[in-house]
Parts: sequence; structure tokens; C-alpha cells
Amino acid sequence: MKILGLTGSIGMGKSTVAAMLRDLGVPVFDADAAVHELQGPNGALLPQIEAAFPGTTGPNGVDRPRLGAAVFGDRDKLATLERLVHPAVAAMRAEFLKYNRQAPLVVFDIPLLYEKGGHEGLDAVAVVSAPADEQRRRVLARPGMTVEKFEQILSLQVPDAEKRARADHVIDTGTSLDATREQVAGIVRALRRAE
Repeated sequence: MKILGLTGSIGMGKSTVAAMLRDLGVPVFDADAAVHELQGPNGALLPQIEAAFPGTTGPNGVDRPRLGAAVFGDRDKLATLERLVHPAVAAMRAEFLKYNRQAPLVVFDIPLLYEKGGHEGLDAVAVVSAPADEQRRRVLARPGMTVEKFEQILSLQVPDAEKRARADHVIDTGTSLDATREQVAGIVRALRRAE
């Protein structure tokens, strides 16, 4: 089995590329979806999160704006939250691998792959990238996003140019969907051939 890490800064089109990979029959472990499950209604992490950050959970799971306000800009509180979340996500990823053990290729969709050292143990890394002005346009079109919030998020992420330089594959999403789809298919073909 080959394991491809998929990453990219905010607004680069990583979710679109992950969907393209699924369309090609490649199992994709989505770290963000795992976190949402752990923090959603009846999520396994709700008791620990509530204990660490009182008033941030309820019947619908984590109140994301409240939890965000509690940790945003405070590296110590963010580290506390990560100490709760990361081991639980790692356990879900291990189950994913066990379930898909017959697959020739799987993908770990990890937004902060380089930031958190998640690139260790992967066979290759693909970085999803687009021009900075396109990234900015996409992100600022999101509900509730502000220039300040966008800049804060960027400050916590490895710069796109560095991610591209460290990657085995760069997927340009600043082009048409068809062109992006062909790039993705080419990477899948190459990795499957390299078995």
C-alpha cells in the first residue's frame, strides 16, 4: 500500500482535489471530518473539551465559535486542545488503514501536514496550490471570514511556496477543473505504477 499525504493552505482547493481522488476510487482519510465527528453531537471528545474549556460544548457538540474564541491566538490553549484531538484522530486513521488494508493507494487529507509533522511515514506528499490572489478571493468569500482572520490563519501555516518546495507533487488548482482532474489522475497513475 502506498500512502499519499494531501495538504494545502486554506482556500487552495484541497477538498475539491480530495473529492477527485475519491472519484478515482482512492480511499481518503479526511482529518478535518474526523475532528468534526469527534467534536459533533455525542462526539467522543466532548467531555474532555468541556473540562478544558468550560462552556464550549452543548447538545450539538462543540460550539465552534466559542471554542475558537477560547483558543484563537493563544498558543498554550491551542496546544491543550491539540493534545486532546491528535491522539483521537490518530486512532481513527489507524482504523481507516485497517479497513482499507487491501487498497493499493490511500490518501491522508491533512490540512496542517507540515505544520504538525504529519509528513513522516508517507510515501509521497501532494500539495494543492493556487495563485495567492485566487486563494485570497476564495477565502474571503467564505461566510464570517475577515481579512484579519485570514491573515491570522496564514500566519499559523507553513507558507505555500515552502510547501510546494517540499512536496513530491504540486496540484495547481488555479486552472480549470478538468486540468486539475488530469493532474490528480496522473499522480494516481504514477503512484499505482510504483507499487
